[in-house]
Amino acid sequence: MPLPKINPTTTAAWKKLEAHFSETEQLHMATLFAEDASRVSKMKIEWEDFYLDFSKNRVTHETMELLLELAEEVQLKTAIEAQYNGEHINETEDRAVLHTALRDFDSMKPEVKKGLQQMQDFSEKIISTTYKGYTGKPITDIVNIGIGGSHLGPEMVTEALSFYKNELNVHYISNVDGDHVHEVLKKISPETTLFIVVSKSFTTQETRTNATTVRNWFVEKASEKAISKHFVAVSSNHKAVKKFGITTENIFPMWDWVGGRFSLWSAVGLSICCSIGYKHFEDLLKGAHKMDTHFRTAQFSENMPVVLALLSVWYNNFFKCQTAAIIPYTQYLKKFVDYLQQAVMESNGKCVDRNGDLISYETGMILWGNTGTNAQHAFFQLLHQGTKLVPCDFIAFRESLYGATDHQNKLLANCFAQTEALLQGSGDEAVDSHKYFKGNRPSNTLLIHKVTPESLGKLIALYEHKIFVQGVILNIFSYDQWGVELGKRTAIETLAAIANNEVSAIKNVSTKGLLQKKNEFR
Repeated sequence: MPLPKINPTTTAAWKKLEAHFSETEQLHMATLFAEDASRVSKMKIEWEDFYLDFSKNRVTHETMELLLELAEEVQLKTAIEAQYNGEHINETEDRAVLHTALRDFDSMKPEVKKGLQQMQDFSEKIISTTYKGYTGKPITDIVNIGIGGSHLGPEMVTEALSFYKNELNVHYISNVDGDHVHEVLKKISPETTLFIVVSKSFTTQETRTNATTVRNWFVEKASEKAISKHFVAVSSNHKAVKKFGITTENIFPMWDWVGGRFSLWSAVGLSICCSIGYKHFEDLLKGAHKMDTHFRTAQFSENMPVVLALLSVWYNNFFKCQTAAIIPYTQYLKKFVDYLQQAVMESNGKCVDRNGDLISYETGMILWGNTGTNAQHAFFQLLHQGTKLVPCDFIAFRESLYGATDHQNKLLANCFAQTEALLQGSGDEAVDSHKYFKGNRPSNTLLIHKVTPESLGKLIALYEHKIFVQGVILNIFSYDQWGVELGKRTAIETLAAIANNEVSAIKNVSTKGLLQKKNEFR
């Protein structure tokens, strides 16, 4: 059964929300808190080691009830079951969307079990140093070569769980910028480095170019024969991988029903597995599965991904907020926003609905942010006093992993104080106008016990499901990315003109001018 195809603006709930918004737009959250002493207890969700406070939002209890009505009216529950049951909800590519199956140990697909076993066996050989390079030396460095979902997720998780890492050095090559590739090569030795080439098709231009450059560097310093000891691939194109020189036993699987930006849970996460060990990698998956179960079974009013998605739709379509900020109060999550930018904007940056009609309402928001407290000394001025309303998600952890209590107390004090200041403002219109803050700036606060593989798995899955709910409500297909494909095709045509010095072959006058200017420096 395909996803429901309901234009949200045609629903009764949407029309009620429009009327409700006109009545409540100017309400100040400080007033709502003053009028209801139990507001926090009514606008929080506690689940395992996660505590979500969404009381600092420009919503009333009626707002939340109407948003929940909207979720029911667009048949969200039906859509959730369609995804979990393996229906081909990615209709434009005729694919199922089953990244949740990668972490379901209760009813795991045989091919997923086999893939995890292969990852465990391989990573344990690398970590224990029983796996040797072509000169008999153990592996000391791992280089992941990929782009997009084959890079952002693994790099983010490796960074986030660096507290748990072993002695292996892990590097990531993604950008087709040759200078970046050579900077990485400067740091490693061919004798002790393992390269993981991650590409489902094994034809992605950036990944193939980088892998070929690395291969040439390696062969020059070692030999063609040594490739089998130092290169592995995560791909579904076995023929192309073998032609590259990688042996069958060093090919890890990718499946058609797993999209790139949701694939870190699979062999795409091999670099994670090598960095933190299989046990921690499995804990990451199990944490995500716990969130999967919460999402599938919890009532919508007590469902973290659903509530966060509904609030996002509220700000995007009624307050007309164009952007949202993610502020993690831990340096471990410094790459989390980069990861979410792809997950959110590639998924829901669509202008055509599931019926094939052009959309007249807002879909994907622009996502940005940085870690606290760094962000406070960068863009928080705009959040507090700027002319733009930017809903924020604050993510904080109760405990420091190194037991740095004084640091953690100050970190949390800043996090909580910022959400309070965004809410309250200066509270006095009589002060110097340059020091006036009107407040009424919305935020969610997610408080988690501490950074662990399991809690990180839960957190990533939380945002995955939020993306899905937004897509269902907005009546778009969240799991294709045709805009990315358009850019790729155009780049291929332009590359041919650059490589052959055929400026005349370019039709666009601006691009032609840029190529002509480039050639002036030859």
